[in-house]
Amino acid sequence: MLPTYQNILIAIDFTPNSDRAFKYAVLMARQHNAKIHLLHVVPQVDTSMRNYFSLIKGQDWMSDFEQQHAEEANTEIKNLLDSFVEKELANSPDDKRLFAGSKVSIGNPVSCILDTAEQLDADVIVLGTHSKGAIEHAFLGSVAEKVLHRSTRPIFVVPLPK
Repeated sequence: MLPTYQNILIAIDFTPNSDRAFKYAVLMARQHNAKIHLLHVVPQVDTSMRNYFSLIKGQDWMSDFEQQHAEEANTEIKNLLDSFVEKELANSPDDKRLFAGSKVSIGNPVSCILDTAEQLDADVIVLGTHSKGAIEHAFLGSVAEKVLHRSTRPIFVVPLPK
């Protein structure tokens, strides 16, 4: 029996390839009558920056700052995700029924994507790539590649067009 998709997770980072990857997710969802779940990951502040702010502003400043602004940022990013969906589906209003909601996570993008896929029991993860050059890729790697290597779920990777 061929697999079917019920839950599709797409990680959106608001780069130019996000809309392209989203369109592929919508196409999959149409074909399988699946639900699309959007995820945006806000990377956690680097440890060296945390230490710097602790030295300058005091030990608890960064934690206090993050707590004060986390809810506001979460709401604003969720609104951006919802606006993104509205814009992308403006010509296909019937497809809005496929949209199951959006989530904002703070942390390591790879871990957050994999954890969210597990929580949702996602059947497939859709990711766009940034098509970085060979040097950047060799030193930095890519979120898509790391998710691909660590995931036990199917991954659909959408490259930038040439």
